[in-house]
Parts: sequence; C-alpha cells; structure tokens
Amino acid sequence: MTSPDRFAGVRYIVDDVQAAVDFYTMHLGFTLRAGAAPAFADVVRGPLRLLLSGPASSGARATPDDAGAAGRNRVHLIVDDLDTEVARLRAAGLPFRSDVVTGPGGRQILLADPAGNLIELFQPA
Repeated sequence: MTSPDRFAGVRYIVDDVQAAVDFYTMHLGFTLRAGAAPAFADVVRGPLRLLLSGPASSGARATPDDAGAAGRNRVHLIVDDLDTEVARLRAAGLPFRSDVVTGPGGRQILLADPAGNLIELFQPA
C-alpha cells in the first residue's frame, strides 16, 4: 500500500463532469485540482478530495450495474451560518432534497449535485 497523501478522497459518479466541476467550484468553495473532462475531474476543499468520475472514466466503469443510482451516503460540509448558505444556494436555483433539520448536534440540510449525489450542509450547535 502506498502512504496516503494529505487528502481524504471520496469518489462520486456523475453524469456530466463539467457540470459537477462547475457546481462544486462555483457554489461550494471547491478548487479544481486536475481535470480530464468529460471523463474525470479532481476537486478539493480543505482536506476533502472529491473525485468526479463521468461515464467514460475507469472509476465509473468499475461500478456494478445494480449500484448505478446515487445512494444515501453524502459528503458532509460544515458551514458557519446555515441560513445564509441556504438562502445563497436557493437564490442560485440549486435543488435541496430536504428541509432544515435540527438535532442535538446542530442543524443540517441536504443539497443535490447535478447527478443527484447528496451534500449535507451542517452547522454545529
């Protein structure tokens, strides 16, 4: 095994790599690290490395047919002011998949990327 780099990596399978890059960089503060659209892109935010794999990428081809739909897993992003973020993203026309939920640890809402993958925006209590 090789030693891990400074990032924690998550792979999301997407329908349109460029649309996903635009979504994550324009709306959620990610930076493009490497791009090979339409097959693949690598975006980062802090220690999170998000690998965006389009239909032509080897990562997407390795997915079993019965696991082709987006799942219940999600990327968890901490925000300072959930209400401000929700207002900003709603004004940009982005699709939310839930209402704000409040629990003992804080408040959260689910946002969907262009391929339907979930992003949890979370404000700690």
